Amino acid sequence: MAKTTKKVETKKAFKSFLSKEDKEFMKNYLNNFSPTGFEWKGQKLWLDFIKPYIDTHEVDNYGTVYGVVNPKAPFKVVIEAHADEISWFVSYITEDGLIYVKRNGGSDHMIAPSKRVYIHSKKGLIPGFFGWPAIHTRAGKDEAPELKNICIETGCFSKTEVLDLGIEVGDVITFQDEFITLNDRYYVGRALDNRMGGFMIAMVAKLLKQNKKKLPFALYIVNAVQEEVGLRGAEMIAQTIKPHVAIVTDVTHDTTTPMINKLIEGDTKCGNGPVLTVGPAVHNKLLNIIKDEAKKQLIPIQMDTASRATGTDTDAFAYANGGTPSALISLPLRYMHTTVESVHKEDVENVILLIYHTLLKLDPKFNFKYL
Repeated sequence: MAKTTKKVETKKAFKSFLSKEDKEFMKNYLNNFSPTGFEWKGQKLWLDFIKPYIDTHEVDNYGTVYGVVNPKAPFKVVIEAHADEISWFVSYITEDGLIYVKRNGGSDHMIAPSKRVYIHSKKGLIPGFFGWPAIHTRAGKDEAPELKNICIETGCFSKTEVLDLGIEVGDVITFQDEFITLNDRYYVGRALDNRMGGFMIAMVAKLLKQNKKKLPFALYIVNAVQEEVGLRGAEMIAQTIKPHVAIVTDVTHDTTTPMINKLIEGDTKCGNGPVLTVGPAVHNKLLNIIKDEAKKQLIPIQMDTASRATGTDTDAFAYANGGTPSALISLPLRYMHTTVESVHKEDVENVILLIYHTLLKLDPKFNFKYL
């Protein structure tokens, strides 16, 4: 009897397809400041990059931007990321010139001490920093940072001096930290959550154009605002576009990060591929299409679960317009909501490829109904 050989699938050797231009856009876009509610400068950068790869574009009243490919087709598919980053607001200026803050999004007071910031004033960017007293001078040696005890110095001795700089209550504050590449393996910086998502969907648009792919549907490449304060931009734009299918990309936790409990957060790791979520908001038929394409294209994937909400813009699309078949493709990330958010270079490109190949597989005639 002749022996039969079993086909063994192996991980595809990784070769980067990002150009020098792509990487330069990534760096500039990630270094740009886009605090929640003030995203417009970053949105212009993003739109300028994708214009060669789309047929038309729109901007809504709150700043969500989307480009459209094949806009006259009746069936609408969205790929989406969010543009905003966590930040702070000037809340109170003391008579001796100290600035106290409120959160804008999920800003972490624990990382603030000793961090340099920019205050976005009517006169431009004003540098400052979150001060923190030396351990041997604090009344309580174990006293931890809280909103009530972290404050910003701008080199001013009085409230009048602060106001003269152009700073006022309501000004938004961002950290100064910029993008770096670490060990030729990780992209590191603030606001990879989720401007790296904006970069990835822009690259999907570029791949489709470069490879001259004709889609049998209208593709909406959506960069939404105000995710960090409750998925607000996605809620608005889902009602505007009324898509038939939505594929959302965001970040998720690398649970090998120190102090994260895998028993609660699951088992996902940077470098092991995109993360697909199973949960009520994720449409199982769409998820299976994505999983099948990952297998076919030899793209490594990881699985995660969401017992109720995903906590991403997926939820906004899934439950809009009577229910939109939606899925979430996440990028594993270390140190979320800090200035050293880190993602693996291969994961970034594998998310791009997975979205790209899924779009090529989608058929407007596909029946998403379970019964």
